[in-house]
Amino acid sequence: MHTTIIAEGTDKQRLLRRLGKAWAALKESYAGLSDPRLTEPGVTGDWSVKDILAHVTTWEREALKHLPLIIAGGRPPRYVSYGGIDAFNAKMTEEKRGLSLSEVLRQLEDTHGHLIDFVRRTSEGQFTRDTRFRRRLRLDTYSHYPQHAEAIRKWREQRLCDSRREPGYRPRVSRAPWKRGLHYEVVGPDSGGGEG
Repeated sequence: MHTTIIAEGTDKQRLLRRLGKAWAALKESYAGLSDPRLTEPGVTGDWSVKDILAHVTTWEREALKHLPLIIAGGRPPRYVSYGGIDAFNAKMTEEKRGLSLSEVLRQLEDTHGHLIDFVRRTSEGQFTRDTRFRRRLRLDTYSHYPQHAEAIRKWREQRLCDSRREPGYRPRVSRAPWKRGLHYEVVGPDSGGGEG
């Protein structure tokens, strides 16, 4: 008997699925939050969800800027000119802090769409092994999103615990069987029926 192993798509298709799964988890982490909650500082240090999303966009843009250079055999410049990656992050965060929430969300979606289009157009050879291209893509995207998604989830859980101590709030926590994790709905006099 001859057994045929059917691959689950190309390396690029598998990577796109992985990227899509990490992206969906990031979006789920802040789904249902009101605009005031999205701009509330304290999620990570003094960053709000809005700041985190602007930060994610910054790194997707860095990927879009440097991945073509890597494909061409070049080396992206290091971030020492900014004083290191932390200084670069601080500079970019400060530059984007004045953007409206709607502009940050628009940039997030637009940039991510451009990134996905770019990856789809990139030759399969960049995905068949651990190339510099693939490492940079991983660091700037699907290994980066989970760090921030987890921070947002923890912040939301902490806010839910805090709301239990506030008079007038009745938190309801439901587990949707088709989704992973807990999904929160805090109902109270000034919550507007959803989570904050």
